[in-house]
Amino acid sequence: MTAVRARGSLRRRLLLQLLLVAAILSVALYFTVRALAQQAAETTQDNILIASATAISEAARAERGQILVDVPYSALSMLGSIAEERVFYRVTADALTVTGYDDLPAPDAATETGNPVFTTAIYRDDEVRIAALPRRLTVGDETVILTVLVAQTRLGLAAVSLQISIAAAAAGVGFFLLSGALSWFATNNAMRPLNRLAKSVERRGPQDLSPVETSAPTELVPLLQSLNTFMGRLSASLARTEDFIAEAAHHVRTPLATVRTQSEIAMRSVRKPENKQILREVIRAADESSRSAGQLLDHAMVALRSDNLEKERLNMKDLAQDVIRSISPTADMKDIRISCSGSDTTSAVEGDPILLQNALRNLLDNAVKYSPEDSRIKVEISEAASTVRVDVLDEGRGLGDGDRSHLTERFGRGDNVRDVIGSGLGLTIVDEVVRAHGGSLALTDNQESRGTCASITLPSA
Repeated sequence: MTAVRARGSLRRRLLLQLLLVAAILSVALYFTVRALAQQAAETTQDNILIASATAISEAARAERGQILVDVPYSALSMLGSIAEERVFYRVTADALTVTGYDDLPAPDAATETGNPVFTTAIYRDDEVRIAALPRRLTVGDETVILTVLVAQTRLGLAAVSLQISIAAAAAGVGFFLLSGALSWFATNNAMRPLNRLAKSVERRGPQDLSPVETSAPTELVPLLQSLNTFMGRLSASLARTEDFIAEAAHHVRTPLATVRTQSEIAMRSVRKPENKQILREVIRAADESSRSAGQLLDHAMVALRSDNLEKERLNMKDLAQDVIRSISPTADMKDIRISCSGSDTTSAVEGDPILLQNALRNLLDNAVKYSPEDSRIKVEISEAASTVRVDVLDEGRGLGDGDRSHLTERFGRGDNVRDVIGSGLGLTIVDEVVRAHGGSLALTDNQESRGTCASITLPSA
């Protein structure tokens, strides 16, 4: 059960925000393009209208007190050619119609400003754009205001506006789709450093509490610093725990050694067999307690050194012989003979000598512990395919018929050895040491005779 509860998705939240921004920009793009295009179309229409009105105005003249207007054909043809629009015109002199459509409305400010004036109005059931161009004209002794009005329907402009709106909408939709695809790519790209960091932490071994050293975006630096600070505190806490266990094991072994020594002295002085048997039981209990304390110490040391192996080139046969010599006094008490075979010059590995000695010592200690008196233990060292293998074969009780997978677990023991005092840490230590060196531990039956074959395989140097 995890204490971390997922509350939303950062990727989804970022993607939705980017899509919202893209949608807003798409709508803004649609209205902007539509407004600019309509403005451009209206400006074009106004320019044509004023050009037509100018041509008509220039054709107007005064003769013998009358105003004559010859409307040029080109003045109206330029308007009529655009999408079959309808065109109207009117020429007034001081508000009196000289020629054209008499009911064509004139802008109110047409004669006041003296400049061209444009307006939009409904004329004969159609919306029209009207341009008014005033001009002063002298007729006889009087000056009149000649105003030329030119109007054009807006049906063509509406059609153009519709096409522009459709094009703007298509552009907006295309922009949104393109922005959505880019937003999805940008979101995944932004989440990539976070995913790399998560995988980097996930790949770590259970004992690896070293600081996370990786490049990361600036926004993730505080998270990395907090994570490294936490792992530093956790590592320090574990180190204090390991030190406490090691110190406790040391303080336990010292008085046990004293008890054993005093018991041996007392056993020499007593005469009654029952008293000797009691003292032998005391010595045996002291030995087992001392062995358990030693394995606790070994386990603490293995856990402490596994993350920082002090590797050097080692010859496994030399290492095995050193361990055999150290454990021989215990084996001699049960008349157990330990032999070692294998190459003297090869079978080299790259490893931590202290940890590998602990692993071999625990294997041999188990073999001696569960072997009967006057038996034999064989240590065979061999090489194959860039690996070095060490087999420890005993003639003891074997692995039993129960589940063997839990034998390497902490405090895991076989059902057939419940009557023998033990801590259940020996094989755990061996397994952790071997895995720290990139090797493996295998437990099988001794094919030569009754007993167990414990094999460790390590990469050769």
